[in-house]
Amino acid sequence: VSLVESGGDSVQTGGSLKLSCLVFGCTYSRASMAWFRQAPGKERERIARIEPDGTTYYIASVEGRFTISRDNNKNTLLLQMNDLKDEDIATYYCQLRGSGYCGRYGQVYWGKGTRVTISS
Repeated sequence: VSLVESGGDSVQTGGSLKLSCLVFGCTYSRASMAWFRQAPGKERERIARIEPDGTTYYIASVEGRFTISRDNNKNTLLLQMNDLKDEDIATYYCQLRGSGYCGRYGQVYWGKGTRVTISS
């Protein structure tokens, strides 16, 4: 299983971006997946998660602005980010938690990240 993120860019405050995470090597719809981010000098934090049944979870600071979703036809995890703020500056990573159907059960897989910067 391997993950490749894309879509990071520099946008103005209030702008939008859509990040993608292409999953290779399994039917990812049968695994729990998440988006994390790591801002300069800070710990990596999980910001959104989606379960195989489609249930989603968000941290408070992005709820209502970010949307996690799946494009099963393309084996791709998505993150639509709207109304971007300075505090959203970070490198964004996707994570897959192996389910046995997709990846080794309990193993965590990471992409290499895609960078988002905000300009005022």
